[in-house]
Amino acid sequence: MKVDFNAEMEGILSGDRRLKVLLHSCCAPCSSHCISVLAPRADVTVFYYNPNIYPESEYLRRKQEQIRLIDCAFKDVNFIDGDYDTDAFYRAAKGYESCPEGGQRCFKCFELRLSRAAEVAKRIGCDLFATTLTVSPHKNSTVINAIGKEIAIAAGVEFLPSDFKKKDGYKHSLQLSEQYGLYRQNYCGCEFSYRRIEER
Repeated sequence: MKVDFNAEMEGILSGDRRLKVLLHSCCAPCSSHCISVLAPRADVTVFYYNPNIYPESEYLRRKQEQIRLIDCAFKDVNFIDGDYDTDAFYRAAKGYESCPEGGQRCFKCFELRLSRAAEVAKRIGCDLFATTLTVSPHKNSTVINAIGKEIAIAAGVEFLPSDFKKKDGYKHSLQLSEQYGLYRQNYCGCEFSYRRIEER
């Protein structure tokens, strides 16, 4: 039976109390739709933690676009800058370097970033942590939600399930990207996905 992650999300956010959500963001374009869904109903802090992104100049460009989007469109949203700890990513990816895009290496990367998001969410007193990763049509939302829920149990902070690509969420992110003139990258982010672009 297919799980409706957005229905789960709606149920969690529909209570009387306005919840505090830490939203792990991979980039400004993906976050645009996700923030637009969450911010009217929750107090959102965007956590930019992406040690997988290669090279550093690309990482910095994406981070600046994230900050610019919040400044332009979501002034009530807070921003936390995560560490650019590339060693953590390469440790997580070790042994999975030759995996195809969307495979086990990516799952290890999701785990790394969501684990850190859970730690930060708990530390700053958020009720939930979430991720923008499910807005991408190239990423497996079932896997991402399973990883998030497993991490939540270990970390002691609730995970907010989602499938932000549904209900034209990805299309909306494209529209918002155009509206705010956001830089849209042509590869996921890591050195391995970058090489695939170079080899084309």
